[in-house]
Amino acid sequence: MPNLDPDLLRAFVVVAERLSFTRAAEQLNRTQAAVSLQLKRLEERIETILFARSTARVELTAAGEGFLIDARRIL
Repeated sequence: MPNLDPDLLRAFVVVAERLSFTRAAEQLNRTQAAVSLQLKRLEERIETILFARSTARVELTAAGEGFLIDARRIL
């Protein structure tokens, strides 16, 4: 696994727990756009899609569920 920025991991964990970019952004004191960009960077860095996104909902992919375990352990 590449060396990952803890802020990216933290953003991922909060979005995964809230299943909402808006609620995660509020908790992280960032804009929704900033959180979305962080997750895009993380997915690009690890070359894996972590979330299935639609206009109405966010869900973890199978890879995202596995990565959540690793991210929590790292943090």
